[in-house]
Amino acid sequence: MDLGSLLTGAISDTLDVSLPLFRVELTLAATIVLVLLCRMLPVLRWLDSGLVALGGVAFALWYAWCDLRGLPGAPWPAVAAAAVPASRELFGGLLIFDPLTAFIRFLLAGFLVLYIPFTKISGIPDREDGADFYTLVLGASLGMCLMASSNHLLMLFMAVEMASVPSYALVGILKGRKASSEAALKYVVYGAGAAGVMLYGISLLAGVLGTCHFPSMAAELGSIVGESPESFYAAASTGPIMVLALGSLMLAAGLAFKLSAVPFHFWCPDVLEGAAAEVGGFLSVASKAAAVALALRVAFGLGWLGGEEIAGASALGLADVRHFAVYLIGLMAAVTCTLGNLAAYGQTNMKRLLAYSTIAHAGYLLMGVAAAVALRGVDPEGCRRAVAAIAFYLGTYVFMNLGAFALVAVLRNQLRSEEIAAYAGLVRTSPGLVVAAAAVLVSLIGLPPLAGFVSKFLVFASIVEAISVAAERPLMLVLLVVGGINTVISLFYYLRVLKVMTFDPPPEDRIATPSTVWLPGALITALVVPVVVLGVFWSGLYAYAQLAGTFAS
Repeated sequence: MDLGSLLTGAISDTLDVSLPLFRVELTLAATIVLVLLCRMLPVLRWLDSGLVALGGVAFALWYAWCDLRGLPGAPWPAVAAAAVPASRELFGGLLIFDPLTAFIRFLLAGFLVLYIPFTKISGIPDREDGADFYTLVLGASLGMCLMASSNHLLMLFMAVEMASVPSYALVGILKGRKASSEAALKYVVYGAGAAGVMLYGISLLAGVLGTCHFPSMAAELGSIVGESPESFYAAASTGPIMVLALGSLMLAAGLAFKLSAVPFHFWCPDVLEGAAAEVGGFLSVASKAAAVALALRVAFGLGWLGGEEIAGASALGLADVRHFAVYLIGLMAAVTCTLGNLAAYGQTNMKRLLAYSTIAHAGYLLMGVAAAVALRGVDPEGCRRAVAAIAFYLGTYVFMNLGAFALVAVLRNQLRSEEIAAYAGLVRTSPGLVVAAAAVLVSLIGLPPLAGFVSKFLVFASIVEAISVAAERPLMLVLLVVGGINTVISLFYYLRVLKVMTFDPPPEDRIATPSTVWLPGALITALVVPVVVLGVFWSGLYAYAQLAGTFAS
């Protein structure tokens, strides 16, 4: 093929195939430009950058909704003219559009539609820093969308960095505050180290396999591992398999950093405590959703080729790869969940407690990922249910965790404190806030009849399915026991916060009497009501979560 034909084909593919399925990211990029123009051009400075950002995000949400409803098999489908392909590689294989991509993009855009009004009501950022703040938020969100659709190692690295670098600046957005600057510096240093380790792992994988494209890597990986007469673990000390194992561990380190999974979680408590509650809510929800989607993308992309297992040695090789991935993810999930819950118990700062809570929930999500990978080769339908459970968990987590950080921000503005002790006696002056806090915290525990119970139940159900059919039965049994025990442990530190709010007497030196005005009250209500409703009427969200699960087909 000559150069002219190659360029013509690339341009045609970009304009006719890739760009129509890239509308969400293009809308976010255009919104970033508009927000920057509001800061740069004097004639546009009268515009509120937050409202401009909200308008752009609303358009992105509409495009994401159209893409989601246009997928084959979507509940309440869109008109036939809006139908989109079930799976399509974009931009020469760098990205992929499939049900998981569509669901995560819709989730991120919906989160931003809730998040921007939250920041406007809470007062951070102020009007002077608004354009900078929303530019960073939208830039990080754009990177997270690319994380969810990455189909190439180089795009994976670029997407992770595009999501990470704006986050570093967001943590330090509170100028003149020492804790915020210190948290930003820790985040930068730790993030740079994790990025370097991940990039080195990518270079090892690409060097041995000769490609960075996930499906092509899976084919090469299955061939190399399957050629060994010994098992994967017996051959791991010799030849290219040792390099592949080392590269996989380094790649996992970068993903664990984004998930705040043990042992790459050290940044999370300090960063979320030093940053504003608004930034903590963004990092704990949006970053988590994108990182879990990327973990699924890597685990499935490197452990499966197309829709069918390849024959011979490659089939055996990819089965060994999945076995290795299940144990790596499962052990990381068990340790992450346990450390997060145990460390949260003794915290006195609410943001630090929620930071360890996010670490624990990363462990629960990784348990679902391990179960999905374990089921992939033996029970495809069970695998789809496991991915659907993860997607549903992420959907409810948006409301639970953003609601928790919104309560912290509202109480910070009224009490001038983020310490748990400052919440003493709130039930006497603000019973509505205490009821909202009870709904959110009990849902985070995973008790009925709230959304968190359904989320955990679905994840644990997928682990039970893996116990019955998967080869990694002992690990799945351990994960189920660890998950149940950790749920009981989480009762103590979540309910301790409610005990302070209801039974402890209010402090004598309280600066202000909390009173919920209508805007913060409306915000809290908008976040808490779905937590309650999705615990009973959850079939609608789960239908779209099941659609996301079909990406594993």
